[in-house]
Amino acid sequence: MTDDPSRLVLVASNRGPVSFSFAPDGSLAARRGGGGLVSGLMPGLAAVAADGGVLWLCAALSDADRVAARLGERAHGAPGEAPVRMLDIPQDTFAAAYNGIANSVLWFVHHLLFDTPVKPRFDAAFRRDWAAYVAYNQAFADALAEESVTGTRVLVQDYHLALAPRMLRDLRPGTRIAHFEHTPWAPPDYYRLLPDDIAAAVLDGMLGADHLGFHSQRWAAAFLDCCEAVLGARGVRISRSGTGGEVSYRGRVTGVAAHPLGVDAGALRARGQEADVRTAAAVLSGPVGERQVIVRIDRTELSKNILRGLAAYRELLATRPQWRGQVVHLALAYPSRSGLAEYRAYTERVHDLAREINAEFGTDDWDPLILDLKDDYPRSLAACGLADVMIVNPIRDGMNLVAQEGPILSERGCALVLSREAGAASLIGDSALLVNPYDVSATAEALHAGLCMAAGERQRRSAAVTAAASAQAPQRWLADQLAALS
Repeated sequence: MTDDPSRLVLVASNRGPVSFSFAPDGSLAARRGGGGLVSGLMPGLAAVAADGGVLWLCAALSDADRVAARLGERAHGAPGEAPVRMLDIPQDTFAAAYNGIANSVLWFVHHLLFDTPVKPRFDAAFRRDWAAYVAYNQAFADALAEESVTGTRVLVQDYHLALAPRMLRDLRPGTRIAHFEHTPWAPPDYYRLLPDDIAAAVLDGMLGADHLGFHSQRWAAAFLDCCEAVLGARGVRISRSGTGGEVSYRGRVTGVAAHPLGVDAGALRARGQEADVRTAAAVLSGPVGERQVIVRIDRTELSKNILRGLAAYRELLATRPQWRGQVVHLALAYPSRSGLAEYRAYTERVHDLAREINAEFGTDDWDPLILDLKDDYPRSLAACGLADVMIVNPIRDGMNLVAQEGPILSERGCALVLSREAGAASLIGDSALLVNPYDVSATAEALHAGLCMAAGERQRRSAAVTAAASAQAPQRWLADQLAALS
């Protein structure tokens, strides 16, 4: 760790780049973690980490993680990568903060997911969960304060840690803090579903940072709108620019900007050529044969809109019978948040609809839909390589890297059917076939257009997506945020 505070960078996130497990002899074994946040941050941090100037703080998520945290282990995912400090937050506090607030309230607000005749309901149980969320954020702020000195740069990640910037500011006024929101941001009328004091507390917590980043100008503008609507009577002043703006509040000025996250196309393609991906491709190619392939890769997350995507494929087969026997849909959707009843029920509905599609249209020599709910990264990369059409149709999404990765990896070039509500739509634009994610018939029509698209046009569009993604590769994404703290 460097002694020069101008070079020190602390990263804070719920999930870190390393996870621990118990080896057969009972010892701790560390392995590289996954997830879009880790994938986005690690390439950009590599140069900083190589200089010894990075420490990543995250929550201990498993029993092995908690043992490592108590032992003070600081693991490295690979040589030259950032060391990791895990925080052993009490399990009941973590569960209430993570499931009760972050994933059941804040995630639902920003993705506009509430079934409002029934939820949300902000009662005494909610207030207990909120107290846990405050404690969870305070644990991170305390740990960051321990590791920082005047001038330390701190990158706080995502909605799990919305309160931590203000808490850290109170503890270490001289730190330079950026907070990045990887989700969309709700418009004021929806954001104000939150209790008034909670809505203000989340904004106040984030405004403890020097700089706030969002994946899209649209989300940055919605945040500024919420500051005006919720904090307007409390002395907030806002100035706007083309990509964000500034918020003056409680004697500080916080910059707000859009930082779209792209993909390192060269590194991704190199990973796609490795042996485990080639083996997975060979396995997938068997049931596909010479047919065209529609691919989706998602978590079984409510906002990912898997059910409407499958319904669109069903409508395609029903209304365009020429595609029966000529196309296979690979739907790779790995489990997500199985601790929440809504997610378990949603996953079961995905299973049921997949079975219905295969029962309705399948033949002895053709399974129209192959659904796989395992988290298998090499298999996902292999599926991208086979794609003729990629469907990414979230209800709302902060960015969505799969929308970029599919066209980059597709061997023949693929048509991308993309929800206009994904942050990636502002980066990719007309290179995709943009759809209203609620319109099943329009999505089915876009799938048809993608399957009919000439090979040269697919290649042209894939090249345009690759260029747009590469221009906002993770190294630049991170560098722009660090520059904002200089």
